[in-house]
Amino acid sequence: MSDALIALLPVTLVAAVVNGALGHGFSSITVPVALLFYTNRILNPAVVLAEVVINSHVVIINRAYVATAWGRVLPILGGLIPGVLVGSYGLASVDPTWLKLFVFAVLLPLILLQAAGVRRPIRAEQTVGVPFGTGVGVLYSLTTISGPPLALMLNNQGLRTQEFRAALGLIRLGESTLTAAAYGALGLYTVPSAELLGRIMPSVVVGIPLGAALVRRIDPETFRRVCMSFDAWIVGFGLSRVLADLEVIASPAAYGVWGVVVCVDAYLLYAFFEQRRAPGGVTPAIATTQATNASPGSVG
Repeated sequence: MSDALIALLPVTLVAAVVNGALGHGFSSITVPVALLFYTNRILNPAVVLAEVVINSHVVIINRAYVATAWGRVLPILGGLIPGVLVGSYGLASVDPTWLKLFVFAVLLPLILLQAAGVRRPIRAEQTVGVPFGTGVGVLYSLTTISGPPLALMLNNQGLRTQEFRAALGLIRLGESTLTAAAYGALGLYTVPSAELLGRIMPSVVVGIPLGAALVRRIDPETFRRVCMSFDAWIVGFGLSRVLADLEVIASPAAYGVWGVVVCVDAYLLYAFFEQRRAPGGVTPAIATTQATNASPGSVG
């Protein structure tokens, strides 16, 4: 087994556990690490097929809430179609190293915004849905990552926990299925991708149910926040490495970007736990979520 696969197996297991616990996170944790060893053209087809299975599981276990979530996510699903077509074509034509830079540069601010607890509900949800879905479709088919922007938007919309999971599962099942079909039409499936898929699927089979069991025993918000820190540090390192590889910033100065990311996230993590220790022991984000879950309606 290659060194790349040896390094990737524990990462995919951790990513599957996170996805099982939170309903998302597999690709946003797996891809930044895997890009250190593979190009997107090999990695993406394997991850997309794995995510078809993962997202199908999420929808099935939250099927009681699918009818409620369906109407709210339908505009996003409609926007996915042109986005996936554009992004899939881009994957087949964009230089792999510059594509890595795009992945890390887009992903990092989205992770840090979530870590900062940004909460700004979008009132014109139906109007924004189609262009948002198009953007997510482009991002996902280029990178297989969409969890951070989706979570950032849906967390702001007042969905109850199970409605959030159902909505997220529907969107991600739609984007992964559409992307898998587009990759097939463009001939992007290769033997290396198939071999990589075979290596990561055992982690998915073990990790998803393990994460679902784990989240019942620990505070979900704390678990989510720690996972985001791990994600931010990995993405920051990947961004620094690609900047050095492309000679955008000379090495070792490029790794100063990673240092800045670590410092910013460490401050946000400190602020999170300080808020947890405040009277009541609940962060504003958690208080908002609890209030929403206790109410009969949701924010539009």
